[in-house]
Amino acid sequence: MEVSNSNIEPESLQAPSAEMSTTQSSTAGTSQTAPAKGKILLKRKADDQKKKKKPVKRTIRPNYTIQEGEDMLLIISNINTGDSIWKPKQKRCKKKKVNAKGKSKTSANKTKKTPVKVKNPKVTEETIDKNVDLKSVNADSFDHWGQSLPIEVLVKIFQFAVLNDGAVPFLCRVGRVCRLWNGAASSPILWRSVSIGYCWIEPGKSQLPGTEQKIKNTVDWLAENRLSQLREFSLCHWKKHVDYVIQRVSQLCSNLHSLKLSYCTGMTETAFQSLGAHCRSLENVNLQHSEFNVDGLVSFLEAYGNQIKKIYFTHSTKSDKLLSALYKGCCPELRLLEINTKLDGGYCQLPICIQALQIGCPKIQTFRLMNVTPVPKMIRNTPSSTSGFPMLEELCIATSSHSFMTDNDLNNVLHGSPHLRVLDLRGGSRITATGLYALPCESLECLYWGLYFNNNNMVASKKGIHMLAHKWSGTLRELDLANQPFSEEDMEIAMGHLAHGAGVDLFRSLNVSGTKINSSALRSLISQSPALKYLNLSSCRYLPRGLKRIYHGQEDIQLLLDKLD
Repeated sequence: MEVSNSNIEPESLQAPSAEMSTTQSSTAGTSQTAPAKGKILLKRKADDQKKKKKPVKRTIRPNYTIQEGEDMLLIISNINTGDSIWKPKQKRCKKKKVNAKGKSKTSANKTKKTPVKVKNPKVTEETIDKNVDLKSVNADSFDHWGQSLPIEVLVKIFQFAVLNDGAVPFLCRVGRVCRLWNGAASSPILWRSVSIGYCWIEPGKSQLPGTEQKIKNTVDWLAENRLSQLREFSLCHWKKHVDYVIQRVSQLCSNLHSLKLSYCTGMTETAFQSLGAHCRSLENVNLQHSEFNVDGLVSFLEAYGNQIKKIYFTHSTKSDKLLSALYKGCCPELRLLEINTKLDGGYCQLPICIQALQIGCPKIQTFRLMNVTPVPKMIRNTPSSTSGFPMLEELCIATSSHSFMTDNDLNNVLHGSPHLRVLDLRGGSRITATGLYALPCESLECLYWGLYFNNNNMVASKKGIHMLAHKWSGTLRELDLANQPFSEEDMEIAMGHLAHGAGVDLFRSLNVSGTKINSSALRSLISQSPALKYLNLSSCRYLPRGLKRIYHGQEDIQLLLDKLD
């Protein structure tokens, strides 16, 4: 036992005594250590308060910025859709701890503070300076230039706005500013051309009976109070109430000159008869991309076609009925005929008898077939040769694909049109330069003969452009030869004829994208054409790199000329 005790270190023997002393002191001196711990906690709280930074006062950022321009001050908003003005954080009250008895600890110590009522000072006669004129102060604080402006000048200003933005909804909003502006906006002169879009309900939602009545009341009020001098009226995207609107407008607007329906449905024969009975000055009817009663339009043309001068409609399965009415001579004063179809509608053919149309409508000046390929059609008892269209000035047979119209078909249309100025044959792959050179048109100003499809094997004309340039060098203003496979030498000779022609000073547009034009031919024409404002050189393989693009304006074209030199 003595050996084992001697091996134990003295520190290990003293440790239990120390532990015993601490336990005894902790049990016996609890009252002495409590004040020391409280002092330590107070010191820590004081140190933490010193370490805390003082709150930074942030100034509230305004929601606008003022920038000074050349002659005005611009007020620009700083608030975006995902932005918000900074506001100081509000202090949140901590949740009160509830005792077992149901009372909060703070309720026993704190008393409720009664809110202090702040009395606003009342304005009495003694506080107002009697020498100050309140009317003059109010007049100076607001700008009354709009109320003192003569109504004639205000109407003139509104006319410029109506030309750019239309009468609706501009005049409706301006009329709510003040009485003077309301009187100017209600002037019948401003309501001569009106276009109304359908915005009564959201797409895909049904229309309530109350909304239908509001629409009719609005149309009645406009027709009675604003449209007394209406001359041009158009409806856009109306799927309902088209018949009612047309009848009301025709009954109360006897001076109606033009009617346009764009993407509308539901026009019946009753509406056409109302137009013919009340609008004796109606000359222009545009029904493109709209669904209507074809038989009603045919009966309208048979009864009142003598006054119609312009007709626009979209190709459909019932187009033959409309064309047959024109063949019969129902519209002898017709000046413009345009038939179109959707651009994404694919290849579209229209059987048409040109000879019968030339006999029934000999005064046509503009004939357009937009994205529609005419197919020659013969009618019994129709002569094979006619006098043509002696007053024709514009012929457009353009398509985004390819057209099977030949030189013979083109000659049947233009053999009696010496005054033709615009010829649009885009997509006419079977038309040749020889056939164009044989036309009796000596004063052609615009020739559009570009090809916009990838297959060049179907192109019939691969030479002869220099003959056309020589024939029309004195009158040509715009030329489109996109993707035409003429040779480099042929293009150079043609550009030389245009550059030395009598009308080079008025030449303003050239499209030779995808052709074999070279730098020397291009330089000769650009240097002699001061009015050239549009030049398309995209995909021209015979030009250096960096020049194959579209040029707009005379300055841009002059920079191109400097590079070519």
